[in-house]
Amino acid sequence: MQNSPEVQQSIINVNKNQRQINAAKGYLLPSVNAGLNHSYSFGSTINPNSNQREALNVQYDQFYAQANAELLNWKNYLNISLTKINKESSEYRLKSIQNEVKLSVIGLFFQYMKDKSWFDVLQPQISGMKEQIARTEKEVEIGNRPKSDVYDIKANFGTIQEQWISAQNQMNISKINLLAALNINKDSLDFETDQKLNTDFNFINSQDLIEKLVKKNPVYQENRRNLDYAEKKIKWAKSDYLPTISGQYQWSSFYSKNLKESINTAFSEQFNQNKNSQVSLGLNVPLFQKFQVKNAVELAKLDQQYTVFENQKKLNEIYKTLNIIAEQYENALEKNKILQQNFENQKLSFERSEEKYKEGLIDAYTFFLVRNNWLQANFNLNSSQFEVMQQNALIKVFDESN
Repeated sequence: MQNSPEVQQSIINVNKNQRQINAAKGYLLPSVNAGLNHSYSFGSTINPNSNQREALNVQYDQFYAQANAELLNWKNYLNISLTKINKESSEYRLKSIQNEVKLSVIGLFFQYMKDKSWFDVLQPQISGMKEQIARTEKEVEIGNRPKSDVYDIKANFGTIQEQWISAQNQMNISKINLLAALNINKDSLDFETDQKLNTDFNFINSQDLIEKLVKKNPVYQENRRNLDYAEKKIKWAKSDYLPTISGQYQWSSFYSKNLKESINTAFSEQFNQNKNSQVSLGLNVPLFQKFQVKNAVELAKLDQQYTVFENQKKLNEIYKTLNIIAEQYENALEKNKILQQNFENQKLSFERSEEKYKEGLIDAYTFFLVRNNWLQANFNLNSSQFEVMQQNALIKVFDESN
């Protein structure tokens, strides 16, 4: 399952959302920067030493360091809450993707096992019928069998051959689909299944069990987090109505030099004399924002309503899937009992017809009709057992969700 690109993409989304949490928390910290400006002024300018306008050519160097911080901005705190909800939602989404991959692989696996079962039923018949054709031809030569028996056997052999070729092709295609779902591009695996028929679940009180499985499902948990996100997004939009408080601290100094004078105050002396510190607090009160905040709030409310209906769609799909599995599971169990009995009857019928055919009491056409019925009963029983196992495996995926 870890080979699945969808799973890997979901893992990356979880990691991205963790980064978004870290980024949102970063807005609570101050931003600090430092810099310097180096400039020249020619002509009439202000003498920084005398604060008088003079005709000067001046070199001016400024150094500064400043820190800015949003001391109170509710949007920053709500951003942290939103990113945390996003991360939790992406974790449930990852589990949902993992379940979807499991369900897909289970379906493809048992389809392959059913197709392989039909191929395995037909495979031994090919070599057996070749021997039977040769044996019947000898019996025709000595007069123990009519010539028509050879024609009947060869006609049936052609049908079995065609079915065998089709079964082999379908089996190979099913395996390719299964390997592709596992993100394996080479036929490097053989697949087997436990022949034990498990019936771990009882759907007598199916609605209670389905309700329990739905609440354990990561889609249900993801829906709850999505609704929390939509509700929190309304508060996030409303936070633009609230005032914000910001603070700033700045330290600076400068050095100036008259390019026409050979004697100037030393750099270190000027630098120490011109040091300056500044602290400021700012209050921003939003009064009119061109209805942008109001529209943002209304859009967030509409998004919440949309989320409610989107959640309902997802839950309806889960309920539908579980109800179908419950129906298929019960149907497969009942069908398996009938097919088991039918298989035993067809087997006894085939064994008796085989004896009659060897004794010359029935013709080849009647014998092969009985044998084909037995082959079909054999496949139907195997397919039914795989169906029970498949539905049981599907339910386990939902039952193990947490």
